[in-house]
Amino acid sequence: MRASGRATAFLMIAALVVMWGVSWTFIKVGVAYTPPLLFVGMRTLGGSIPLLIVAFLSGTKPEFRKHWRAYLISALFNVVLFFGLQTEAAQYLPSGLLSVMVYLQPIAVGFLAFFVLKEPLYPLKVVGLICGVLGVAVAGLESMTGHVAAVGVWMGIACGLAWAVGTVYTKRLQGQVPMNWMVAMQFLIGGAIVMIYASCTESWSAIRWTGAFWVSLVYLVFIGVSLSWLVWFALVARGDVSRVTSFTFAVPILSVILGVVFLHEAFSPYLVGGLVLVALGIYLVNAPPFGRKRPRPRVTPREVGPVEGNPR
Repeated sequence: MRASGRATAFLMIAALVVMWGVSWTFIKVGVAYTPPLLFVGMRTLGGSIPLLIVAFLSGTKPEFRKHWRAYLISALFNVVLFFGLQTEAAQYLPSGLLSVMVYLQPIAVGFLAFFVLKEPLYPLKVVGLICGVLGVAVAGLESMTGHVAAVGVWMGIACGLAWAVGTVYTKRLQGQVPMNWMVAMQFLIGGAIVMIYASCTESWSAIRWTGAFWVSLVYLVFIGVSLSWLVWFALVARGDVSRVTSFTFAVPILSVILGVVFLHEAFSPYLVGGLVLVALGIYLVNAPPFGRKRPRPRVTPREVGPVEGNPR
């Protein structure tokens, strides 16, 4: 890759980290004005619209009769459970701690990929997994003091595990299902499921249609869901998946900083230690083993859609 190509990839990765990091702060703001599941339905169903447009413009077909099970399973793990649990947990946890719990995902993926995808589990990756688990344990110690609800910690961990299962499942189907339609349909189906359930269990009259609510919703629909996934697919087309994965350790760190600065959340010693260990663990899990170069990922152009030639 030429220098200009590497610079572009780095800028896209940095933008993705910022978009995901800022999302946690807006989630915390949004759930203060609306029931949590209605908020999930709004932003995921709304975010599916730009993704459907991109999938349609790609020229591929969804082949719904053939792939509906894959779309449904992906929607359940990547949208219903992932977005639902993270929004519920946001009622109990500071945004920074929540992001630490959720970013267990790459660590869980390491184990799942070993058993499901038969990917190697070399010593450096094992060290990273141990660091990640210890980091989550340290960050969650505060829940024992009563300052943070333990139920929120468990929801955050379950959220990260659901995302990991959805990620490995999607990766296993790569080449069999058109990925541009996979991501669009998972948000359409998952968003619809959450919206229907939320409308039956939560009250629309409980929403406070304030300026802060609208700002958080608009950001999460168009940037937190749509644009971030479009950037992710552009990076996947460039073959920078492993680089993006290794850089996402910055997301929970950025989320903590934003929570402290803008939401006046506490920056406890437990959280600092947990963040350091989780960041180290996520990086080591995705780093190549010593003395071995990272293999260049294969790209399937027909799955990329309109972002031809261009990697939560």
